Amino acid sequence: GPWRGSYFTGLEGSLRVPFIMRWPGKVPAGVVSNEIVHAIDMFATFANVAGGDIPNDRVIDSVDQLDFLTGKQDKSNRDGFMVYVGSDLFGIKWRNWKMMFKEVERGTDDKRTFDFPRFFNLYSDPKEEYPLTKATAGHFWVRWPMGEILTEHGASLQKEPPIPSGTPDPYKPKKR
Repeated sequence: GPWRGSYFTGLEGSLRVPFIMRWPGKVPAGVVSNEIVHAIDMFATFANVAGGDIPNDRVIDSVDQLDFLTGKQDKSNRDGFMVYVGSDLFGIKWRNWKMMFKEVERGTDDKRTFDFPRFFNLYSDPKEEYPLTKATAGHFWVRWPMGEILTEHGASLQKEPPIPSGTPDPYKPKKR
């Protein structure tokens, strides 16, 4: 595709992954979509398919996408997500927009942190080379929906902070 970046960069080339699903009689054949489905969404989706329950004793960021994947609805149940590289928050993707706080050209390069987030329209700039400027300031409205995603994410971290490295996982079953 026309995107820049590879694994461990947070750029579109690392985030966009082809997804092919075949389920005769359930998933319509030959359908192509550019809707956002996050890998973590497969947890809630497959749990639904299997008749399982999602744990309610912890924050689960998965979204059930079964109706979208089976063609019962045209739109995904997700329109954005946080962009992490390792444990670093690099930005937010919302629909065809990105707001990036950090960037790395290749996974082994030095990380650049921006004083002000950079905004990209992925339709007109799929390589994320030309952040919005004062001349294109009419598009800065996108910070509001991205801000909502960031606020929700922050609230989930307040409710359930990340487990520090080296700390025993409280959800891991104890050995008997």
